[in-house]
Amino acid sequence: MHSESSGLLGALGLCRKAGKLLYGYDRVEEAVLRGKVSLVLLACDASARTAQHMMDTCEGTVACEVMPLTGEELALLTPRPAAVFAVTEANLARLCANYLTR
Repeated sequence: MHSESSGLLGALGLCRKAGKLLYGYDRVEEAVLRGKVSLVLLACDASARTAQHMMDTCEGTVACEVMPLTGEELALLTPRPAAVFAVTEANLARLCANYLTR
């Protein structure tokens, strides 16, 4: 795992501990539609269909980015596997986004 990836994983862990990380397609989609999300993140191994549907849902509403992390690496954050994540707080979303642009 690269340092950017471990930094992003650490930032996501911080979001989870703060209660500002959602995961799972349905929960994230619902929160996006309600305007409760600052950033949507997809695992790099998310299916093409899942990624396209989530990008369509987020279009014009919130940024939707692909992370350099696999579902297996992200499994450390969640009790069950997920490929779609959302950060619900703007400052934490910026922190995560900074790791995506490095």
